[in-house]
Amino acid sequence: MKMMMERWKGRVALVTGASVGIGAAVARVLVQHGMKVVGCARNVDKIEKLAAECQSAGYTGTLIPYKCDLCNEDEILSMFSAIKTLHQGVDVCINNAGLAHNEPLLSGSTEGWRNMIDVNVLALAICTREAYQSMKERNVDDGHIININSMGGHRMVPSADEHFYCATKYAVTAMTEGLRQELREAKTHIRATSISPGIVETEFAFRHHNSDPERAAGVYESIKCLKAEDIASAVTYVLSAPAHVQIGDVQMRPVEQVS
Repeated sequence: MKMMMERWKGRVALVTGASVGIGAAVARVLVQHGMKVVGCARNVDKIEKLAAECQSAGYTGTLIPYKCDLCNEDEILSMFSAIKTLHQGVDVCINNAGLAHNEPLLSGSTEGWRNMIDVNVLALAICTREAYQSMKERNVDDGHIININSMGGHRMVPSADEHFYCATKYAVTAMTEGLRQELREAKTHIRATSISPGIVETEFAFRHHNSDPERAAGVYESIKCLKAEDIASAVTYVLSAPAHVQIGDVQMRPVEQVS
């Protein structure tokens, strides 16, 4: 796999939601493989710390922290403009940022629903569009767009707190396949992949159940969960596939996960 990742050395990847969890693990492994990684989040302190760690470890790539609120399209467009100015453009786009709120369909707040749509659906679509345009204008024909989806994008979790979140992830499943079809129609070899993890031990549950930390901890204590590094390994697996191979959807879950 390391040899197959050689072709990405020195090229530019954007990783959204790169401050913690899966995003941080993905940013780290891509820097390890020699890529220039623009890691974005609303708070870049943790990304700056990760960048220093990567440098101290002697990784051949670089991590560039970028402050961006993905709920604000103008900030997303400014980020892509800055990447173009400083690094020519994006060759790999990892749409990782995502969130969940406890907002059931029968009683949830419109504000919570809208925030999930803004981050999980619209920001992903905007970043995808801008990444593709960046590749197209530079005649990049081997780029890759990877959406970090969820098993919740393939089946409904039997919990009212998760239903709207699952709906946004079903949208990611549909958009990834729609993207694949549009890329084929455009006669490009740019590829699109969805990676759908089950339960991953990150800060996600603690943010999701922010008023009930015991419940959040229980999610991770019930079974041996996936680690953020497992998802990062899946990203490198997808990126190292031969040019003629299209990996459409990777579904991953802990061996012990029931649903």
